[in-house]
Order: sequence, then structure tokens, then C-alpha cells
Amino acid sequence: MTDSNAEKRTELSELGEFGLIDRLTKNINLVQPSTLKGVGDDAAVIDAGDRVTLVTTDQLNEGIHFDLRYVPLKHLGYKSAIVNFSDIYAMNGTPRQMVIGLSVSNRFPVEALEEIYEGILQACKEHSVDLVGGDTTSSASGLFISITVIGDAQKEKVCYRNGAKQNDLLCVSGDLGAAYMGLLLLEREKNEFLANPNMQPDLSGHPYPLERQLKPSARKDIIKLLEVHQIKPTSMIDISDGLASEIIHITTESGCGATIYEDKIPIDPSTVSLAEEFNIIPSIAALNGGEDYELLFTISLADYEKIKDIPEISVIGHITEASAGNNLISNDGASIPLKAQGWNHMSKN
Repeated sequence: MTDSNAEKRTELSELGEFGLIDRLTKNINLVQPSTLKGVGDDAAVIDAGDRVTLVTTDQLNEGIHFDLRYVPLKHLGYKSAIVNFSDIYAMNGTPRQMVIGLSVSNRFPVEALEEIYEGILQACKEHSVDLVGGDTTSSASGLFISITVIGDAQKEKVCYRNGAKQNDLLCVSGDLGAAYMGLLLLEREKNEFLANPNMQPDLSGHPYPLERQLKPSARKDIIKLLEVHQIKPTSMIDISDGLASEIIHITTESGCGATIYEDKIPIDPSTVSLAEEFNIIPSIAALNGGEDYELLFTISLADYEKIKDIPEISVIGHITEASAGNNLISNDGASIPLKAQGWNHMSKN
């Protein structure tokens, strides 16, 4: 017999990552006047007088976020720092300090941890960030890296996800889809090696997608370009879970919709070539792949003349009223509803 009074068990996969966050944080009540923004953006925002303090954290877990069969430890350290710097830039801020939590099993020698730190320190040097502390503990199995980055910004220049307005232009930096295709290439060669350990993995001919996956960039240069051209985005987010997912984050927080155009999505030729090799439509990799760490942002229509000639920025669509939803206009003119099909930490897959 079953107990009708027993509490219902909800599987994590039923909610997904963002549904879980919503459920766990729905009862949070901010009580500190200095807390300007809590859960729901790329970083928390804390009042610090004329400026604000920005705080973000990310965790990378072995077997979930990275596979040490093909990820070099130095690259892992570098990437673990970069993904946090990207969150600060997505708030239109500057990263300043970092603390790191490292949990490691005894299968790793000291030299392995030194390699991780070498990568972290290289990223810190490139972005002028100080590593100021942290904690190191043992792990029963595997490697876990948790990094918190503290940054700041001028109060009036902070960009949130919720500021997009109807008729704003939707823009993206760089190009999209390469990191996902790099991951598919690494996974394919890993699986072939596991099936036949005598074979030598072939990663030749695709340096760009591999670099985008293993050694991504955080776009501080775009933040500087926007400042030089006197453009303040009305909303902004970094692309970690795929273009479609991030667009939906902005429109949900801003109470609006969006229309983007497939032929406007910037995709590098090497990404197109590799996608064709995998029989994948390149725009699908850009929409749903994730880990590009480019900046997605909206600007006022009045700023179009300022931005139209910046080669590192592409206008891919515009903001609409909420009732119109989020849609992709395909190359053949069809309107296709956007769905958040990118990386989901809590999915069964």
C-alpha cells in the first residue's frame, strides 16, 4: 500500500536548471538596502556609494562540465576563470578580485593542481584580476572547481537583463556555434579512441572550434568598444547556454518578445564547415550549443548609427511586444518559435 499523505517526490529533471532556481529562490526576501539585485542576473549588484560591487560565482564539476580525457588542466583553469569574468562584463562591469574553491581526490598529484592554477593565473593576468583567496579540500571522487569573482561598475552604467524595450535592436558580439562544434569534435574523437585505443585521435583542420571550446574569451574588448562609442545597452547577458536560451532570459525579464533573423546570426566559416561534416544546420549550433561567452545585448534604435560599422558586433533582430513571442525568421522566410534547448544542468540527458 502507498501512503496517500506521503510528500510528492519531484525529480530535478522535471524542473530543469532554471525551474529549480526559481523554486529554490521564490521565498527569498532581500532585507539589506545595499542589495540592489539578487538572484536573476549574471551577477548580484551591491550598492557601494558612487559605484556598485558585482559578485558572481560558477562551479565546474568533473564529468558534468568537463572531461579530463581531452581537456588539458591548464585550459581547465583558464576557462574556469574566464566564464566568471564574462558574467561581470555582461553587467557592463570590470572584474577585480577572485576567490577559488577547489575539491580534489587523491588521484591528482600536486603538479596537476599547479597546472590548474597556472591557467587560472594566466586568465587573471590577461584581465588584471587579483586572486585573493579561497579554500582547498579533499574529494571522495573527482575534481570540483568553484570560483567567485568580485567586480565593480559605475552605478549608472550597470546593465541588467530586464531593460529591453519594444523596438530596441538585438545585438551580439563575435560569432556563435564554434564552441559547441568543438565539443562535438572532441567527443567524437574520444568515443572513437575508446572503441579502438590503438587509433590516434584526429583533431587536425579545426583549430578555431577547438580553441573556442577549450580556451574561450571573455569580451572585455566589447565593453570598451561600447564605452568608446558612447553606447549603453538597455539590457545584456553573456551567451553560456545558447543564443535562444539567452534571448528568452532577456525577454522574460523585460516583459517583451523578440524577432531574430537566421541570416543575421554571425557564424565563422570554420564552424559552418564542421557543422556540415556533422550534418548539423549551423544556426542550430549557434542557437542551442552554448559556451560561446559572447555578449548578447539590446540597444536603443537611436544608437544604430553608432554601432552599424563596428565589425565585432552584429545586429540580429529586434525587440517586440510580449504577445508576439520569441521567433526566428528562417532563411526561407518562415517564422519559427524560439525554444530554450541549450545546456540544462538538471536534464536527464
